[in-house]
Formats: sequence, C-alpha cells, structure tokens
Amino acid sequence: MGGAVSAGEDNDELIDNLKEAQYIRTELVEQAFRAIDRADYYLEEFKENAYKDLAWKHGNIHLSAPCIYSEVMEALDLQPGLSFLNLGSGTGYLSSMVGLILGPFGVNHGVELHPDVIEYAKQKLDFFIRTSDSFDKFDFCEPSFVPGNCLELSPDCSQYDRVYCGAGVQKEHEDYMKSLLKVGGILVMPLEEKLTKITRTGPSAWETKKILAVSFAPLVQPRRSESGKSRLVQLPPLAVRSLQDLARIAIRGAIKKVIHQEAVSRNGDGLKATPRFKRRRVRRRRMETIVFLDKEVFASRISNPSEDNSCEGLGEEQREEEEQSPAETKPEPPVNFLREKVLSLPLPDPLKYYLLYYRDK
Repeated sequence: MGGAVSAGEDNDELIDNLKEAQYIRTELVEQAFRAIDRADYYLEEFKENAYKDLAWKHGNIHLSAPCIYSEVMEALDLQPGLSFLNLGSGTGYLSSMVGLILGPFGVNHGVELHPDVIEYAKQKLDFFIRTSDSFDKFDFCEPSFVPGNCLELSPDCSQYDRVYCGAGVQKEHEDYMKSLLKVGGILVMPLEEKLTKITRTGPSAWETKKILAVSFAPLVQPRRSESGKSRLVQLPPLAVRSLQDLARIAIRGAIKKVIHQEAVSRNGDGLKATPRFKRRRVRRRRMETIVFLDKEVFASRISNPSEDNSCEGLGEEQREEEEQSPAETKPEPPVNFLREKVLSLPLPDPLKYYLLYYRDK
C-alpha cells in the first residue's frame, strides 16, 4: 500500500500533509476537513489507520482515501445555500463536511444502497452533532440519507447544484448523471477510470475536465422486483424552513456576533486560532503515488508532479529545532463559547437545548 501523502499522527497533521501536497487548496475546504475528525468515522478497532492517506473498507462500510475526498471537495466548488446530492453517501463523512459549507439554507441529500451503512451514517452524524465543538462554529446543513439504488431515482426528483457519485460510472449512465444537474451545476464522478468534473453551462451544454486517475468499484446495476418493476427512490422534499427554525438560526448568529465582539474587545484582534502541536516536516512526494485497497485501486494526479524534496539531514535539523525551542506542552481543550453563553442565558432548559441542538434532550 502507498499513500499520496505521508501519514499523520492526528487529523490536523493529515490536513497539513494534504495542504503541503496541494490536494487541499482553498480555505473553506481546509476548514471543513479540520472540523471533522476522520477517525470518528472508523470502527474503534481500525482507528490506528484513520490518518493514513488510504481508503478503508469493512463489510459494506467504506471510506475513500483523504486525497480523493479533498480533490472531490475542491472540484465541487461549494458555496453556502447550494443543493448537494451524494450518490453512494456511505458513512456520511463527505456529506457532513459538505454540510459545514452549505450552511442552514442549503440542501444536503444522500442515497445509499445498504441499509446497514445508512444506520451507521446516522449514528456518526448524531455523534458529531452532540459532541463536536466544530458543530457550533458553523451553520450546519444536516444531511438526510435515503436507502436505494442511485440509478433508480424517481423521474420527478429535483435537480441539484452539486452532485457527487462515489462509485465508478459506466459510460451508458453518463447522461443519466448529467440530468440530475441544474444549469450552472457541477457533477463530480469516476468516469472511465478518471475522476471527472462536469459543469452544466447550458440546457444542453457541458464542460468536462479530467482531474485524477482512479479506479472505483462500479455502480451496482438495479435489480427488478418480482413484479418486474424497478424500485424508485424518492428523495426528501425541498422543504421550507419553519419560522421557529429560522428564529433559532438568527439567535445563534446573534450570539456568535456578541462572542466575537467580546473577544475583539478582550484580545484586540479577534479570536485567536487554537494552538496545535508542532508539526514534523512533511516530505513532498510525486503525485503519481498509488493507493491500493480492495476494488478501489489507485489514485494518481494527472497534472504536473511537484518536486520530490530530499530529506537528507532531516533528523539533524529536527534535533536542532528541538534544542532551540522550549518543550511544548499539550494545549488546553478549546472552550466552546457558544454553548457557555447559551447555557448562561435566563431561559427555560428546553429552549437552551433547542438552541444548542442537543438531540438527547
């Protein structure tokens, strides 16, 4: 096995390595990757592999390599308020990162073939909402997952601004995938062993760009029921938010502004970034590196490779840096100022928990 970037010791270091190798190139994508710990989507006994740039599969549960997800996120060119459809949504890791960018007025739908994987994705989503401080730093567009074969979507389903397919698309299904896009929308999918970005520039006009050489397991073909009819997949309706929900979004936004203003008054330059551990130096590798795992075989960059920087003398440089720098201690956990502020308000507990989105309350 080989990865397109070096393994990280934690989620932040994995993201540092993806940035160094130019897989993550924009601030929005970086923020989304840092906000959700990849290890949270692994089964406990496999978490030691979470920060390697490798795909992972266990039964029906599957995660693509981080370099693949970062290229997908960059290619989708996500913006707040867009609608997103994830075909083969799996664990929900990608859908949750997308939801952090789409914000409260976006649409975030996923279709997954295996019911057990949908249940797994819902558990991981619930864990993220209840426990992650990152949830309170973003206005989240919560994903909705439905079971079924993505090749059997109901013909009256809405079109989307952004679509991603996480399985190899056969050439005969290319037009079907394109039909799911609004004009101006972007479709990213593995097509003919290339991760491909297709932009719909008009009712019948398209721009196609090959991003990355990949090999994905192909889409599962639909099975006919005993009656001979296909099982049409009904996607969630594009519902309008209730006045109560809009008020919740507005209140949380107002509290965040108060917290920011207090921080500016206290620090003079706004909220400071949470300190991270000192990162070890990252060795750049050529982008043709191969990623192997089961049927998802490899990922190699099509664009020009970067220089392979020599690591000669790296150990000596690291020792010099350690001698010059004082010993670093583990930083204190970040304070969730939003939750502290909400819990201090003179409000009934049920309203506090609604503002905090504590589902278990």
